[in-house]
Amino acid sequence: MLIVDTLIVGGIRFVLDQVATAVDREMNDDTPWREELIAQQMRLELGEITEEEFAPKEAELLAKIREIRERQIDEAEAAEAEEEGEFKVTGADVTFEG
Repeated sequence: MLIVDTLIVGGIRFVLDQVATAVDREMNDDTPWREELIAQQMRLELGEITEEEFAPKEAELLAKIREIRERQIDEAEAAEAEEEGEFKVTGADVTFEG
């Protein structure tokens, strides 16, 4: 019975790890946003949308791409610091009594 339980737990853990890896990969991929930006630029050049319609879409897509890039940089810096054995302070809790 213990072996069956171990196999079930191991299988569930494997599936959840695969899901987590896929979600992480999807969150850190800016390709869909870049493709959408190119599509919007093509629509603008073809005259399907106006500059006024394009500007907010462009700003939104560029913000999403920037967010992904910043997350990638933060993760790379964290991995580098972890490899070097250094720590990075990301915040502090301060209490003032008096």
